[in-house]
Amino acid sequence: MESHGAGLRRVLVLAFCVVGIWAAYIYQGVLQETVSTKRFGPDKKRFEHLAFLNLAQNVVCLIWSFIMIRLWSSGSSGGAPWWSYWSAGITNTIGPAMGIEALKYISYPAQACSEPGTHVIIYHFQVLAKSSKMIPVMLMGTLVYGIRYTFPEYVCTLLVAGGVSFFALSKTSSKTISKLAHPNAPLGYGLCFLNLAFDGFTNATQDSISARYPKTSAWDIMLGMNLWGTLYNLAFMFGWPTASGFEAVQFCKQHPEAAWDIFLYCLCGAVGQNFIFLTISRFGSLTNTTITTTRKFVSIVVSSLLSGNPLSTRQWGSVVMVFTGLSYQIYLKWKKLQRMQKKRKAM
Repeated sequence: MESHGAGLRRVLVLAFCVVGIWAAYIYQGVLQETVSTKRFGPDKKRFEHLAFLNLAQNVVCLIWSFIMIRLWSSGSSGGAPWWSYWSAGITNTIGPAMGIEALKYISYPAQACSEPGTHVIIYHFQVLAKSSKMIPVMLMGTLVYGIRYTFPEYVCTLLVAGGVSFFALSKTSSKTISKLAHPNAPLGYGLCFLNLAFDGFTNATQDSISARYPKTSAWDIMLGMNLWGTLYNLAFMFGWPTASGFEAVQFCKQHPEAAWDIFLYCLCGAVGQNFIFLTISRFGSLTNTTITTTRKFVSIVVSSLLSGNPLSTRQWGSVVMVFTGLSYQIYLKWKKLQRMQKKRKAM
């Protein structure tokens, strides 16, 4: 009876994480599209310094995690030391910066519907590339840290990544190219590839840290990652007199509307990161990647429905692929939990 109650609590925590991640990042996607495509002020200028978003989010998330630790931490020791995040901090700084920079060069699946009384914009950050994020997470975990995944886990990952990729390909429209700042597909997809590689290393390193220091809390991970991210981004954005950070700050002073959108973007990131690191600390980075990838997929489906565009047969096939992979993955995790409980009872 006790094990059943523990299993139920674990399911409820996972559901809480899913809802939190989806809500925070779907709205953050709307704000990121606004900041990257909107023209602000009477001079109709575009905010070109998108890398500044990483620094702003690091600072807000650093403050957020520090406050959460002060308010809720029990003061127990045994968590990962702050210096252990330095390598993951580097890749977590470079990866998102390359991903955001790629927004200037490649098209992305987005739906925009503007009718009397209706305005729906659901934005997805390079869905095609990001949908395959689970694969580099598993490869980096295997190659760098010696983590061994089972064949069914690889099948689940390929089903989810393949389904989202096929759906994204079928939804991509040439009309989105007109919204790009500097269209350049080879450069854009090259940045996407590097972004995926760095993301894979970051998630594998976070798994390794959680395994070596089991008492590390979600807020400890959030604090360590954003501390190093803040240091690296400060050096990048303000390390020399002509660095782009000074121009970004000046733009925000001249256009307070952009500054407010950036603040809301960072706040969503802080809430989303809180749920992400809670997921990583409790369930591992592969579960977190599954949740975030599926969030992008669900966003596209919702966008299609809200904009009145029916799904094709191929798109419905993609839906079946994704949820087949997810259902099988849930079944595998349930079987694994059952085996662990039997071993504990036997011992």
